[in-house]
Amino acid sequence: MQKAEVEKPKVDSVITTSTSTEPKFSALSISSIRAKRELLESNKSLVKETVHLPTEDFTETEMLLQWSKYAQRLSDKGHKIMESLLLISDPKLEGTTIIHELPNDGSKIDFETEKYELLGYLRGKLHNHDIMIEVIVNEQVENKFAFTALDKYNRLNEINPNLELLKKTFDLDI
Repeated sequence: MQKAEVEKPKVDSVITTSTSTEPKFSALSISSIRAKRELLESNKSLVKETVHLPTEDFTETEMLLQWSKYAQRLSDKGHKIMESLLLISDPKLEGTTIIHELPNDGSKIDFETEKYELLGYLRGKLHNHDIMIEVIVNEQVENKFAFTALDKYNRLNEINPNLELLKKTFDLDI
């Protein structure tokens, strides 16, 4: 019996690829030292552009108005769960941090999925990119529903105290 001979492929050269975009210089010649120095100076001359995002002041009333507009947009798109999470309670404003209370961890998880879209919307509409949203789980949150006209008026007056001035100015009834 003869043994079959298997030929091994011969490798003539090794191919190397460089992932660096900088040219390679030898450290042994004066011209390469000069080229390295020129490369470093050209990199220093590149100016990094800094982006200044707006940080205008806003009131809690303006924030609540944009909050409810976003909730209405979600309602129009058919996202009723997220809309209800936004409207469970009114968020509180502390500096540029919006604190929103939710009744349980499940609703917090649902809220967190849409939080960044809401944050982008509020930052754009209120012209302040320092806005942050903090979610607090409070098992004691109660839904306050306004059934009568007086309840609705008192609720709106809490949001915007200028409503009382409007009522007095035009001698309006509830």
